[in-house]
Amino acid sequence: MINKSAIDAVVDDAVAAKKLVGAVVMVSEGDEIVYRHASGLSDREAGLPMREDTIFRAASLTKPIVAATILAMKDRQLLRLEDPLSTYLPYFRPKLVDATEPVITLRQLLTHTAGLTYDYSKDPRISAGLTDTNSSLDEVLGLIAEQKLAYAPGTSWLYSMAIDVLGGVAAALHGGTLGEAVTHYVTGPLGMKDTAFGVTDATRLTPTYADGEAEPVRMDEPHAAKNPWGGVTTFSPKRIFNERAFQSGGGGMATTAPDYMRFLMAITEGGGTILAPETAADAVRNHMGYERDAGQGFSLLGSYVIDPVRADLTLPAGANNWGGIYGHIWSLDPKTKISAVSLSNTAFYGGELAYPRALRRAVHAQ
Repeated sequence: MINKSAIDAVVDDAVAAKKLVGAVVMVSEGDEIVYRHASGLSDREAGLPMREDTIFRAASLTKPIVAATILAMKDRQLLRLEDPLSTYLPYFRPKLVDATEPVITLRQLLTHTAGLTYDYSKDPRISAGLTDTNSSLDEVLGLIAEQKLAYAPGTSWLYSMAIDVLGGVAAALHGGTLGEAVTHYVTGPLGMKDTAFGVTDATRLTPTYADGEAEPVRMDEPHAAKNPWGGVTTFSPKRIFNERAFQSGGGGMATTAPDYMRFLMAITEGGGTILAPETAADAVRNHMGYERDAGQGFSLLGSYVIDPVRADLTLPAGANNWGGIYGHIWSLDPKTKISAVSLSNTAFYGGELAYPRALRRAVHAQ
């Protein structure tokens, strides 16, 4: 049974301590949402309370949705995960530093083992899903294809713009935009009415905040914030409103907690209306033959916990999890069918620091 008071304490204490401005947390067991809680403020300056249907910039919570779109296309025999990427994007043929051109498969893109990266700082024309841009998806992918691969595909793991590339595959196969493909295969069938590459109701969109000294600071445009990894992350809160910005499969959607729970529950309940049962089961197993980090592998949707002790994680073995840089986390345990999402308006504390660790301990404690 879920310990609701323990979860309440984690969320409300973070808000009371002024570490989070606000958050919405939901937990499901099987196909039933058993915990839901909106805490704090959506807009601190306006005094607007957080609501369960508050809309958030999804950041990397976009990735599993786009991955599921690719998997749904596989179920319909429109593609195979072992297919070369060049079959679908003929122009995308990046080379290694020795000028050789390796084969990149769709599976390698799903697992971030394709040799791509997020660090394309040497070419300022390349925008990821956080910064504003007027570039099209094909333009950005074309620029990425010109960059040298960080390693030979299949030989290492590096978090990357791989899911943006898969977004190009989905768009090309569907014959429209990435958003249209996602709606057709995932968000439409699941009734995720507020999950899109845009904002369905601006009055419900929360502003964004970044960690500060005494309390979080409201982001300006653009906003450069020191991140927990010793660098600086630049955010563009207005990007979600720019219809000319390419639809980033790695981080360009908006969503709500109820919508995201529909997605997580569909995965734990055998694929729901979007995936075949065997595909849903395969999506959450470990797809790496080595550990990408101590005690951790990677599934087709996110990180996979091999050994919680060595990984130093408050999650059970076999759990999948990841987050979103605007202050979000999600997790699912295929064994217990417990899924959880926490959407906050505070980067980075909502997704990277003590709060996720405490929340996951409270959610998945058995």
